[in-house]
This record gives sequence, structure tokens and C-alpha cells, in this order.
Amino acid sequence: MISRPYAAAKRTLGLTDKLLEVNWGLVLLVTIIAAGGIAMLYSVAGGHFHPWALSQLSKFIVGLFILVIAATIDVRVWMSLAYPAYAVALLLLIAVDVAGHEGLGAQRWISLGPVDLQPSELMKVSLVLALARFLHGKSVEEVSKPLNLGIALAMIGIPALFVVIEPNLGTTLIIVADGCALLFLAGLSWYWIAPALAAIATAVPLAWRFVLHDYQKARVMTFLDPEADALGAGWNITQAKIAIGSGGLSGKGFLNGTQSRLNFLPEKQTDFIFTNFGEEFGFVGSVALLILFAVVLFYGVQIATSARSQFSRLLAMGITLNFFFYIMINGLMVMGLIPVVGIPMPLLSYGGTAMLTVMFGFGLLMSVHVHRQVEIPRHSGGII
Repeated sequence: MISRPYAAAKRTLGLTDKLLEVNWGLVLLVTIIAAGGIAMLYSVAGGHFHPWALSQLSKFIVGLFILVIAATIDVRVWMSLAYPAYAVALLLLIAVDVAGHEGLGAQRWISLGPVDLQPSELMKVSLVLALARFLHGKSVEEVSKPLNLGIALAMIGIPALFVVIEPNLGTTLIIVADGCALLFLAGLSWYWIAPALAAIATAVPLAWRFVLHDYQKARVMTFLDPEADALGAGWNITQAKIAIGSGGLSGKGFLNGTQSRLNFLPEKQTDFIFTNFGEEFGFVGSVALLILFAVVLFYGVQIATSARSQFSRLLAMGITLNFFFYIMINGLMVMGLIPVVGIPMPLLSYGGTAMLTVMFGFGLLMSVHVHRQVEIPRHSGGII
């Protein structure tokens, strides 16, 4: 869907103009995917709205309001809030280590009154916002200066450190991937990229010995040979493969997924929701879902390329890539192509913080689209 001409290219739009400028085709796509997720949560609960489907529906409705509100706020306002948002998310991450509570063996949540919050999800979007502001207006040469690069790497590395010690390896990977992708898009010189890749390769053995927990090492070994302990460490991925494979070409049909309904499928409402989708709708349904995801990603790239300011372009690409990394890591994980790292499938998996964060991200993306003609002065961004 291509929006109408930009309201006479005005820099200051009224609320009605902004609502008309919202890409409602993209909103519809997001709604269709989320509806599929709610249907899957209904299915894995044995045809009941409780405990997951109804709760997810309410979160999605709240998320839609967040999306629309965020879309109507001028992108320059979001730029001014970038550093405070990053600081708040970082403080919440630190609070998790101090006062967080455990779930499934990891300390990732913090209670704020009646709400359980996962700050690592908020950090993904906050980091994109802050890095987009910091890199705004910087030339390729300026991005590659040691001081600027050092600040950017610290902005990525500090939250990544707090997330990895929760431990939450999957989210750490996305945070690092988001940050490095933005540096690359901003024009980071290969003079830095090539040595960094070499350093990462060198650091892998050290990470295996000193950083990874025993259960994370077990996941890697299980990935390499899941059949070695199919009833123990390899149970999750083995059952996930069975679920996807048993769907065949066209699937068993809605509400007829046996792997989830007979409780063979692990974490069927969160990390492995895509396997239930594959079982019930088969190869054809899974490809159709991935095509919907691909169209959403295309819209994101199109929005980024149409923006007139570097901050807006980096923000839009950062949000789009964050969404892509969610999809890629979860999809590869449940198909046994990478080790299990505990990343949800966006819009499908059950989870309040993840759903609201993804919808807020789409709101920021839509803000870039609505205010794509806004020009932001070159030196109104980073610290240096």
C-alpha cells in the first residue's frame, strides 16, 4: 500500500493529517500476523481462550493504541527522548540484577506494582533510538574515529553485559546485532570491521570456557547431535522437529496439532509457537506466514529509504532489523539450525513485554513514515 502524497509536504501536521498518513496497510499486516498468533494460543490451550489467547488479545489491543500514539508524535520528539529512554532501560536492567525475580532458571523480570517487566526487551528498542541519535549527522570518517566508535561500542556493550549475566544469550545476540548493524549502516570503516570479526573468532573458545553456563554449553552440544540424548537435553528440539515435520504440505488443520495438545511440545505458547503453526498449517501455511513477515520487512526498508534525515533512516532500519533478527533466530532455532537460545517469534509468541515493545517499535517506524519529510540539522544528534 502506497500512501497518498504527503499532506502538501507540510512539516507541521495536524492530528487528522497524521492519522491519514499512517500506513494502514502495514498496520493491517501486523494485525493479521498477531491474529494468527492469538489463534495459535487458542489452539495450544486445547481450544480455550484462557490462559493465553485472551490475555494476548488484550495486550495486542493496548499495543495498537501505543503504535498509533507513537506514530503521531514528531520524530524529532523521539530523537530528544532517545538518551533518556536508553538511560531508563539501562537502570531497569541493573535493577533486575538487584531486585529481579527468576523464571525458568533465569533472572530476567522485575515487578513494578502489578506488572512484570522484562527490561531486556525494552533495551532493544531503546538502544536503536540512542544509537540512531548518536550516529545522526556523522560522516563515515567521524563514525570510524576511535572516540566515537568507543562510545558507540560502550552503548552496545554495557547493556549486553547485563543481559548476558541474567543469563539471556538470545537477547544479548539481538542487542549486539542491532548495534553492530547500525554502525555498519552509518558507514563504519572496514578498517575496524575486519579486525573485529577476527577478534570475535578468537574469542569464541574463551567464551566457551569462561562465559557460557553449563546449560548453554549443553544446548550447543544438543544442537550438534540432538539424537544423542533425545529424551533428555535433546527433547525440546526433537519434538519441535517432529511437530514441524508432521504438518507435511498442508498441515493437520486448525486445533488438530497433536504435539502441543498432548504436551509433547515444550514452551508451546512462547519460544516454540511457530512449530505448532507448522504442524497445523503445514509447509504452505508456514511459507505464507514467512511471506507476511517479509512484506512487513519490505515496508520497513521502504520507510527507511524514504526518510530525509539520517536519524530517521537509522531508526527505521534499526527497528526493521530488530524485527528481522527476532524472526530469523526463532525460526532457525525451532528448526534445529542453530542452538536453542530462547527468543520468541514476534507477534506470535505469548508475552506482554515482548508484544508491547514490538508494537512500540512499529509505532516509531510509523512515526518516521508520517514525518518522513522532516529535516533534522546535521549536528543536532550525537554527543561529539
